[in-house]
Amino acid sequence: MSRIVVVTGGTRGIGAAIAARFRAAGDKVHAPGRADCDVTDEDAVARYFDGLGPVDVLVNNAGISASAPLAKTSLEQWQTQLEVNATGAFLCTRAVLPGMRSRDTGRIVTVASTASHIGYRYTAGYTASKHAAVGLMRATAAELAGTGVTANAVCPAFVRTDMTAASVARIQERTGRDEADAEAALAAASPLGRLLEPDEVAHAVTFFAAPEAAAINGQTLVLDGGGIQS
Repeated sequence: MSRIVVVTGGTRGIGAAIAARFRAAGDKVHAPGRADCDVTDEDAVARYFDGLGPVDVLVNNAGISASAPLAKTSLEQWQTQLEVNATGAFLCTRAVLPGMRSRDTGRIVTVASTASHIGYRYTAGYTASKHAAVGLMRATAAELAGTGVTANAVCPAFVRTDMTAASVARIQERTGRDEADAEAALAAASPLGRLLEPDEVAHAVTFFAAPEAAAINGQTLVLDGGGIQS
């Protein structure tokens, strides 16, 4: 049966890979970028979801990152990451939840990060926002326990995306390393020893969204090769 799927931040990177997997399965997919739905704007989110009708699967994927030592992290950087990565997930989840509850069916999957489990240097805003996103998921799952709706999160290590490319460029700028060495430094942060591909994350998301995953609720699936036990 074809489902209505929304993948926020779905125009590139992980979001585009997720959207492609759902489309290949025959689902009707809406993959809004910021121009289509600013997830930090309460009114914009309400208008967007009101225009869609019933949503069967929500993937909270929209996200941003910035890197700086804590002492040099601006309030604007801190707030912007919290707004997109955590408040955006809150607003979108809140928008779809009543309809899912009324139909007693639905899947909410949040794309978080290994940074939602541990702290990385120079990522105070990003790490805090991803911890918040997972905390939101767990609170939502607690409210949904025993219903036909579930909430879970996928937590990948570094993925080969534009966001990671920007991190590689920052390492190059600050250390003088070439691109290969800078990428290797990121890959070394997990036992996997390489960057994840977007489709690997997409596979994990579709697993949580499957009808057969009805008994899985409030869980995090860490994709890092075995470093974090969750």
